[in-house]
Amino acid sequence: MTTRVVLADDQALLRSAFTVLVDSEPDMRVVGEASDGAEAVALVRERGADVVLMDIRMPGTDGLTATREISADPALAGVRVVILTTFEVDEYVVDALRAGAAGFLGKGAEPDELLAAIRTAARGEALLSPAATRGLISTFLARGGGDPADGPFREVPGLSTLTGREREVLVLVAGGLSNDEIAVRLAVSPLTIKTHVNRTMGKLGARDRAQLVVAAYESGLVRPGG
Repeated sequence: MTTRVVLADDQALLRSAFTVLVDSEPDMRVVGEASDGAEAVALVRERGADVVLMDIRMPGTDGLTATREISADPALAGVRVVILTTFEVDEYVVDALRAGAAGFLGKGAEPDELLAAIRTAARGEALLSPAATRGLISTFLARGGGDPADGPFREVPGLSTLTGREREVLVLVAGGLSNDEIAVRLAVSPLTIKTHVNRTMGKLGARDRAQLVVAAYESGLVRPGG
């Protein structure tokens, strides 16, 4: 099965380079290029994309707005958005993850990393390395002032309804572990972990694992460096 990719970035040279790279793979192809978020959303609807590589900062409609629009459309429920950014300094990435992005990737990533990111997103998995996630969330929390380890945190609806095991699984998901890795850690089957993850997403109203990670950090259940 071929993964259909839409590229959204206001830099034509970067789009061209990504197109050549993606189209060189037998299992994926670029079905559209967009210079802003509105064009990206239109292409996703028109071309039936599976994965969108979305620059978060673009003139006109930015990547955050476009991500929200894609995530809010039931007809596009299967579309995965990967945010392209220099995540070390971009304060909007957490907002994009909360809006429904599957993860983020630095624009300076190696070609193999970019291709792996597309495949990971297409499988429905979160593209969040533990180190990158900790640094990003720490930066986000620091926006409120003071020590990032002390907040600010917010009440996450549904968190109090989680069972002890679901909380345990949520913490491990926020640590970047896969279902298989969590299963080994907790000495249960991967299917059991998948069930816990799905129930946790349902209770927290999370679209995917990326939103679970954000919820875990924003609620204070998991803290940078903790």
